[in-house]
Amino acid sequence: MRLIETPEDLAEGAAYLSAICPVWAQVLPQLGPLPLRRRSDGFEAIASAIVGQQISIAAAAAIWCRMEAAGLTDPQIMASASEDDLRAAGLSRPKARYLQAIAKAQPDWQALREMPDDEALKQLVALPGIGVWTAEIYLKFALGRADVLAAGDLALQEGARMMYGLEARPTAAQLRDMAKAWSPWRAVAARGLWAYYRQAKGREGIR
Repeated sequence: MRLIETPEDLAEGAAYLSAICPVWAQVLPQLGPLPLRRRSDGFEAIASAIVGQQISIAAAAAIWCRMEAAGLTDPQIMASASEDDLRAAGLSRPKARYLQAIAKAQPDWQALREMPDDEALKQLVALPGIGVWTAEIYLKFALGRADVLAAGDLALQEGARMMYGLEARPTAAQLRDMAKAWSPWRAVAARGLWAYYRQAKGREGIR
């Protein structure tokens, strides 16, 4: 199982992308070193991904700061939090419900580390409030999986549109098809697309 754990891993993936695609070969040197974006796995990582669902990066960051201040990134505290506590942190009712359900379920986070990508994704999307995008973000940043893209991400789609000079933003299915050529380093390609999006738009595409 190929993992991204160090800047050297990112450099290896970037070299591969440059070797197989002239677009990547032209763009990657302009982006500088790609960010590692690794975080510890477990409840805090999945909670961060859920908080970031379908809201702006600034809004997600503000909610996360309030959650940290209230201790709500700890699963035991989250499991016993009151409705007022969750509302004060800025969590919507659905997200609060998802986070408490996952905190109470106590998933076997360590077991996920050993699972192949497909099996880990299957286990994650079975949890409340976790779709494919959230599961893939977890695999990429918390588990360091090297071949996960998160094709449903709008910033990745827009980055691909600009970088490849496409007339329209690719759908998730179209981006997945494009990304087949980037395997086994699709997580490096995702970091490159986010970096390109940031450079072109002047704002981050992922928290």
